[in-house]
Amino acid sequence: MKFFLLTDLEGPAGVEKFTETRTNDVKAKSKSMKQLALEVNACMEGIREMDPAAEIIVWDGHGPGGLIGQTITGGQLIPNTVKDKPYWNLRDFDAVLFVGQHAMAGAFHAPLCHTYSSTGIAYYKLNGIFVGEFGCRALAAGLQGVPVIFLSGDDKAVLEAKALIPNMETVAVKQGTGLESAIHLDSEEACRLIREGAYRSVARMKEIEPFTAFAPPYSLEIRFFEPFHHDTFGFDSGAQVVDSRTILYRSDDLSSFPI
Repeated sequence: MKFFLLTDLEGPAGVEKFTETRTNDVKAKSKSMKQLALEVNACMEGIREMDPAAEIIVWDGHGPGGLIGQTITGGQLIPNTVKDKPYWNLRDFDAVLFVGQHAMAGAFHAPLCHTYSSTGIAYYKLNGIFVGEFGCRALAAGLQGVPVIFLSGDDKAVLEAKALIPNMETVAVKQGTGLESAIHLDSEEACRLIREGAYRSVARMKEIEPFTAFAPPYSLEIRFFEPFHHDTFGFDSGAQVVDSRTILYRSDDLSSFPI
C-alpha cells in the first residue's frame, strides 16, 4: 500500500513557542525539528508493522521548513521548497496521515494555533464553516477518494480532527493550556503512542471513509488581521473583495482555492 504523511512543526511534543517554529534559522528550531523527525519515523514504523512493504511519502508542510532529509528513515521526503501542493495528487495513495498537526486559528487554549499563516490570517470559512489546515486538506484527500486515517498533535488539533472524522485514529502528544503553553508527553512516550496509533490506523483503514462533508458550489472566506493587498500571501485578484480585511472565493473546484 501507499501512504502520504503530511507534517507540520507546531504539533510535536515539547514545542510550544512561535520562536521554535516561525524562524528560517535551522539552529534555532533544531530541537523542534528533531522531535518532529522522531515522531514521523515512529509513524512510519507503525505503518510498516502492519504493512512491511508500504511505500511512504512524507511532505514537509511547514512553511519555513520542518524536516531535513537525512533525519527521515524509511520514507521519501518532499521538502517544503516544493511549492506545488502534493496533497492534490493523491489518487494512487491508499491513505493520508498527519503528524505534528496544530489546531485552527482561534481555537481556545490551542498551542501555536493558526490557519495557514500565524502572522496574517484570522480565519478561513468554507461554505460558512470555520475550518483549519486539517479540514481543508482532509477534504482535498476525500474528494480524491483517499481517507485520512491518523493524526498526531496537540489535544485541540485532535478534537478538531475528530469533529470531522470521528472514527479516525488520533494521538495527543500535549495538552494545550494557552497559545504558547502546553503540558507535554516526553519524547519517548509520544513516539510510542504515535507508533501504536499509526499501526491501528492501518489495521482499521477500511473502516474509515474519505471525508467529503462539503459539496460544491464552494465559497471560501478569508479574513486577515490587517488590511491586505492583492499580492498578500500570494492571493490573486480573482477573489471578491468583501472589505479591507476580507476576501471571498467562489468555485465548483476546491483546488482553485488557496488551501
